[in-house]
Amino acid sequence: MKRWLSKSLKHKLSLLLLIAIVLPLLATGAVSYNIATSATEEKAKQSGMNTLRQIADKLEFVIQDVENMSLFIIGQREVQAYLDNDREDVARYTLNVGFLTNLAFSKKYISNITINSANGYPPLSNTTVLYSGLPDVLRKHEEIYRNSTKWWTPLYENRTTEGLKKVVSLVRPIRNVNNFKPLGELSISLDEAEIARYLQESGWEAKGFVLLLDANNRILSGGESAWLNRPVSEPFPDIGPMAEASGVLNYGQGDGQKTILYYTLPSLNWKLVGFIPTEIYTAQNVYVLTVTAVAVGISLLLAAGLVLYFIQWVTRPLTRMTQTMKDINPDEPIPTYEVKSSDEVGLLLHSYNKLSDRIQRLKEQVQLNEAKKKEADILALQAQINPHFLYNTLSSIHWMALMNQDRQIAEMVGALSDFLRFSLNKGEEFCPVQQEIAHAQNYAYVQSIRFPGQFEMEVYIDPAMLQTPMLKLLLQPLIENSLIHGIQKKQEPGFVYVHGELSGARMKFVVEDTGIGIEADKLREIRRQLAWTGNGAPTAKTSYGLRNVHQRLLLHYGSEAGLTIDSEPGKGTRVSFSIPVLEEPA
Repeated sequence: MKRWLSKSLKHKLSLLLLIAIVLPLLATGAVSYNIATSATEEKAKQSGMNTLRQIADKLEFVIQDVENMSLFIIGQREVQAYLDNDREDVARYTLNVGFLTNLAFSKKYISNITINSANGYPPLSNTTVLYSGLPDVLRKHEEIYRNSTKWWTPLYENRTTEGLKKVVSLVRPIRNVNNFKPLGELSISLDEAEIARYLQESGWEAKGFVLLLDANNRILSGGESAWLNRPVSEPFPDIGPMAEASGVLNYGQGDGQKTILYYTLPSLNWKLVGFIPTEIYTAQNVYVLTVTAVAVGISLLLAAGLVLYFIQWVTRPLTRMTQTMKDINPDEPIPTYEVKSSDEVGLLLHSYNKLSDRIQRLKEQVQLNEAKKKEADILALQAQINPHFLYNTLSSIHWMALMNQDRQIAEMVGALSDFLRFSLNKGEEFCPVQQEIAHAQNYAYVQSIRFPGQFEMEVYIDPAMLQTPMLKLLLQPLIENSLIHGIQKKQEPGFVYVHGELSGARMKFVVEDTGIGIEADKLREIRRQLAWTGNGAPTAKTSYGLRNVHQRLLLHYGSEAGLTIDSEPGKGTRVSFSIPVLEEPA
C-alpha cells in the first residue's frame, strides 16, 4: 500500500479525497441515525409522559370529587340528625340510605359509601356490604388514621351483593357541626376495576402497561391481578428509586429491557408508573438504519465516481510535466519550460522559469546570513566570559577572606557566588525543588548578614518533593518581598516561614511573614493588578517581584497556578501558589 501511494500523486489524491468524502458521509450517517433513534425514543417518552399527565388529571378529578362529596355528606342535616339522635330513627335511616344511593348512582368509580355511627346504630350505605376489610385496615393503621382529618386507605377487599370487589377508600371522622362531638366515620370506596379501566383505556403502548402506586409504593391498580396490594419492588426487584415528582428510568437488560416513566399525583403522593418495552424503539430504529444505510451507500458510489474522474482530469497535465522534468540535475540551474496554457499549471511552469534567478539570489543571501550568524556566536561567546570573570573574582575574595580568618565575609561571598550562579543557571528555566530552596536560603543568609538580628527564616519542605523539577526563581522574590515590605518596616524582629508540601499530583508552596501586613484597600488593588489580563502594563504600581512570579506561573503552569495573597494589617502576609508535579519540565 505504501509503495502504491509513493509512486503516484494521482493515487495519493484519490485516496485522500475518497477518505475526506467517505469519513464525513459515514459520520453524517451515524450522527443522523443516532439523532433519529434518539428523537424516536424521546418522542415516545414525551408521548408517554403526556399520557400519564392525562390519567393523573382524571384521577385528580375523581379524588377531588370524592373529597368534596365527603364534606357534602358530613354537612347534610339528615345525616347529622340520624347520627346525633338519642335513639335509632328508622325513617331517617331510610331517607339517608336513599340519599347515598342517589349520590353514588351516577358515579361508576364509587363502589360504596358507608357511614358508621358512634352510637351503634345500623350503618348507612348505598349498597349491602356482606364483608368489609376496612376494620382490619383501620386497626392496622390506627395511629395514622386517628391523627388525620382524612385518610386514604391501602387496597383492600369488600364482599357485597354484587360480588367481591377490591377498593381503596377515603375515611374521615364525622363530628357534630355545632359542638364537634364525634358522631361516627364516613368511608367512600373507589372501585379498583374502574381505576384499572382508566389505565387500560388511556391509549398507552399496546405492549406496555401502567401501574398506580400509593405513597408507600404499593400497587393499587394496573398490571396483573397478582401484583395488587404488593410493593412494586416484588414484581420489579431492581426498579430503582423514584424520588422526583416525575422522571425516566431504565429497567432490565436484553429482550426484557423496558423504559419506565413515572408521574406523581400532587394531592396524595400516588404515582403513575408506565412501562414501555424497548423493542418498540428497536423496531422503529431498524427502519431508520435501513434508510440511512441506503442513502449513505448511494452517496458513496456517486462521490467515488466523481472523485476518480476529477483526479484523472486534474493530474493529466501534471503527469506530462513530470516526464519532462524528471531528468533535471539539481546541481544545475533549473531549465525553462515552455508554457502553453494560462491556468494554474501554466502559472506553475512560469514560476519555475523564474526560480533559477531567485535561487541564486537566495544562495547569496544565505551566505551573508551565515557570516552574520558566526559573528553573533562570537559575540555571545565573549559575553559568557563576564559571568565567569565575576565567579572567579568572588572565588578569589572568598579565599582571601578565609586566609585572613574572616569567616563571616567568606560565607557571605560564598553565598552570593552560589546565588548568582543559580540565577544564571546556564540559561535553564527549571531546577529541582532542593536547588530552589538552597537559592532562597543563600539569599536569606546574605540579607541576614546585611541586617543582623532583624529577621529569622524557617524552612520546611516535604522530603518526597526535593528532587522534583520546578520553575526556578519563584521563592526568592517572595521572600524578598516579605523582607522589604513586611519585616523591615517593623520596629521589632520578624519571622519568615517557607513551607512546601506534596498533595497528590500538585506541590503547594507558602511564604508567610510576621511583618506589618497590607491594608484592605491596597490588598484589593494588588489582587486586581495580579488578575490584569489586558494589553500593556497595569495602570497602578504593583510589586514587580509579585507580578513577575505570578506571570511566570501562569505562562508555565496555567491559570490554576497563580499567586494567592492573604494579609491582615499588623499581623503579617501569606503568599502561596500550587503547581503540578512534572517528571520532566516542558
